[in-house]
Amino acid sequence: MNRVAFSATLHCLTGCAIGEILGMVIGTARGLGTGQTIGLSIVLAFFLGYLLTMIPLLRSGIAWRTAVGLALASDTVSIATMEVVDNLIMLVIPGAMDAPLDSMLFWGSLLVALAIAGAAAFPVVRWLISHGKGHAVVHAHHQPAGGASKGGHHHHWCPNRKVHAMPLTKG
Repeated sequence: MNRVAFSATLHCLTGCAIGEILGMVIGTARGLGTGQTIGLSIVLAFFLGYLLTMIPLLRSGIAWRTAVGLALASDTVSIATMEVVDNLIMLVIPGAMDAPLDSMLFWGSLLVALAIAGAAAFPVVRWLISHGKGHAVVHAHHQPAGGASKGGHHHHWCPNRKVHAMPLTKG
């Protein structure tokens, strides 16, 4: 269970981190205010988090509308958890939101905030999976075109694009 939850958390954190970093970089580079920068980061984190879940679903032949529904069902709580924690950490680190893009304060704060956000989301993701929610909703749909592979496993997409087998379970 911990391995699956860790993989799901890392997957979610990847989309959140890409969106969060893009939002912070764009907001800082454009001189946006703190609220606007955080808002942009949150929108991009949710968008890219959902997109990373949808790509393998769409590649497996699932309809767009179904993929959207699955991404919303599987990722919303974990992305929200990460975004709340990440942005609160960025706000409490003195000067982090005003630091220039070429400073260690900016990048160090963002790295620390994302690491803490991932750690905070792990127990949430684990609980959701253990109750047949969150990423457990998507796991049944991550099958290659031919269905389950040998041994009753299906292939699960990871952020590093490697495929590994996970036991099929009923949620």
